Amino acid sequence: MTKNKYILAIDQGTSSTKSLIFDEKGQAVAKGSENLHTHYLDNGFVEQEPEMIYQNVLASVKKCLEQFAEKGFDQKDIAGIGISNQRETFVVWDKDGRPLYNAVVWQCKRSVQICEDLKQKNLSQTVNEKTGLVIDPYFSATKLIWLFQNNAVVKEAIQKGEAYFGTVDTWLLYRFTNGKQYATDYTNASRTLLFNLHTLQWDEELINEFALTGINLPEIKSSSALFGETALAGLFESNIPVTALIGDSHAAAFGEGCFEKGTAKATLGTGCSILMNIGDKPVQSKNGMVTTVCWSADKRIDYAFEGVIVSCGATIEWLKNEMNLFTDSKETEAMANAVVDNGGVYLVPAFSGLGSPHWDMDRRASITGMSFGTTKNHVVRAALESIPYQIKDVIVAMEKDADISLKELNADGGITSNAFVIQFLTDLLNKNVATIGMPDVSALGAAYLAGLQAGVYESIEALKKLNADKKNHLPQADLSEVNEGYSGWQNAINK
Repeated sequence: MTKNKYILAIDQGTSSTKSLIFDEKGQAVAKGSENLHTHYLDNGFVEQEPEMIYQNVLASVKKCLEQFAEKGFDQKDIAGIGISNQRETFVVWDKDGRPLYNAVVWQCKRSVQICEDLKQKNLSQTVNEKTGLVIDPYFSATKLIWLFQNNAVVKEAIQKGEAYFGTVDTWLLYRFTNGKQYATDYTNASRTLLFNLHTLQWDEELINEFALTGINLPEIKSSSALFGETALAGLFESNIPVTALIGDSHAAAFGEGCFEKGTAKATLGTGCSILMNIGDKPVQSKNGMVTTVCWSADKRIDYAFEGVIVSCGATIEWLKNEMNLFTDSKETEAMANAVVDNGGVYLVPAFSGLGSPHWDMDRRASITGMSFGTTKNHVVRAALESIPYQIKDVIVAMEKDADISLKELNADGGITSNAFVIQFLTDLLNKNVATIGMPDVSALGAAYLAGLQAGVYESIEALKKLNADKKNHLPQADLSEVNEGYSGWQNAINK
């Protein structure tokens, strides 16, 4: 009798690490989660401690393996490890693996002036053509430049050729393998502003232009590949191969089944990443999208348009923690349904500027249209509506760029449990919105990719059959009210 094989997927996110073990049918059989602390500092600085990220992952995996064992499974049947990670967050370390500074988180805004300086040097078009991205604090290199200019230790290490740069996947791989493996995948590389989408290599011209000459950069591989072996600091009795690395949003796209051109997904979390698969060639956006690698496997690279929305769940958290409008975010669905409409209230959640397709880093959040008749339910509803409104802005821009009409949007992330948001999104797009019913879809995507390399899953065609069970949300018949609301949103955005 053939023994079952399993994949350990580590989803290292901004606020926590989740570790899940998946079987050959793509079902999670064990899970462990560990919260991760983030330092929110003055002037928009956001940092995490690299050692804490590493220890956080180990704690999460330990919990998962304990549950796996309690259920009677044997860790010797785990065939591979897949890692999905918070993107753009990076670490710089020395040749001995010691961090030279804290991990700089994707949300960090320290490089706003750096971005302005780069634009003044007329680098915007060059950067966009080469990397598919825009010059924005969101992407790693601008904050690496800030460190070079403002931290003597980092500057000296770069100039001496002794500084090792890596996104979180690379940092974890380096630690897991005791420095033997220094690598990343195409998706994570494509988020740094240092990677050329056309040559599929680090771009030396940009590195020199950014005055980062001397920085060490990891080897770049397919998302589904052999990245080395690890016993995870003794959590395993013997080494297990790491067979996938991929950015979390890209992992979600793969987990959702965005295997073909024109398929798209939206991950509704702290922020929101919308990815539309555009096929096997990168296309430059004319409507505020970024072009990125969607995923790569089996000598195949698929590209994507991405719309990055800075604030989704973060808006709801702000209403809860700072405005004290409710004590649990689960209350917001009932609050939104308690009023017939938003009462003319619009919340533009530009707490850290606006992302795609507006890219206005100087914009600040605003609430407009309030009167003495406005209640907290109206404000909460306006906050929830801002999520579908922002997604609609992105989808409209993508459809123009790709010259295709979206057939279906796959949605995942914690906010998909809010029925008000999902139905409002469905009506606003007037398209089918599918939810996979699997909250940890980034981990699932990492597992699928790791399993392809490790032989647990036969092919992408086989994965399509595992992905068949989705819940479809259909638009209502009368969409006049929601369309009128969108006109009001556009007025609020354009003020």
